Amino acid sequence: MSTMTPIRPVNPMAAEGKDTVMTVLRRDQEKFFRLVEDSKNWNVQTRCTEWEVRDLVGHMIDVTEGYLGRWEVAKRGDSADALGLTVMGETLNDHALDFRKLSREEALGRLKADRDKMMSIFDALTPEEWTGFMVTHPYMGPVPAGFYPAFHIMDYGIHPYDIEYGLGDKLAELDEATAGVLIPYCHIIMQYTVDQESAKGVDCVYGFEVSGDWGGRWRATVKDGQWSAQPAEDFKGCDAVFKYTPSDFVLTVFGRFDGGAATGDPEVIQAVRRLFFRF
Repeated sequence: MSTMTPIRPVNPMAAEGKDTVMTVLRRDQEKFFRLVEDSKNWNVQTRCTEWEVRDLVGHMIDVTEGYLGRWEVAKRGDSADALGLTVMGETLNDHALDFRKLSREEALGRLKADRDKMMSIFDALTPEEWTGFMVTHPYMGPVPAGFYPAFHIMDYGIHPYDIEYGLGDKLAELDEATAGVLIPYCHIIMQYTVDQESAKGVDCVYGFEVSGDWGGRWRATVKDGQWSAQPAEDFKGCDAVFKYTPSDFVLTVFGRFDGGAATGDPEVIQAVRRLFFRF
């Protein structure tokens, strides 16, 4: 159970949410580094398949240096390619394992230097840049600069759970604000990670509710291989309903387990749980 001080909800995509997003990110970074800097944890197998704690550090070097490079491209006004989410998991896995060639001290030192560069860029973003300066993500394509601190929370916020799980805490949870910042991004991810083979023949409307101040209710439609969701006052007429805590919802979207209590049509429940590919 998280012991972090609660943080009031904001819209993390809006410039007005920047201070809160940065506060959450700094808290998550502090926890991440506290776990990875403990030498006893370096070779612990994490919740991520094939990744030990050292590989999470390698992964963060990879993604942070990738972001820094894309930032330079965007500042020059040049274009960059995006690979798509279907290859993201395999590619990131290969890159992370490549950093095993670094010693523990080299890897941690390099990541801290990368983190400091990235955070100075985030801190300097103006309100206009938060929503209007576009930087091409290596896998997701062009997105506003303000998305990148949230991308970092996807790593610095979720990977401590992976480490805690590996250390034996199978009931570890994300902090509510960490999960809360990611909820609107999860909706985007779900839209673009529909597995087309699994979606064949699926035509349904289901509701899902995320508890707490950061949560809400949505009505999702699955049809013709597409997923979309809109805010909902109630779930009247839905084929099924899923209820999550913020932590369970985010960890479900990020493929850690099939969370949420579900009621309704069993076939629809099964179809929804199989609908998205892992990335």
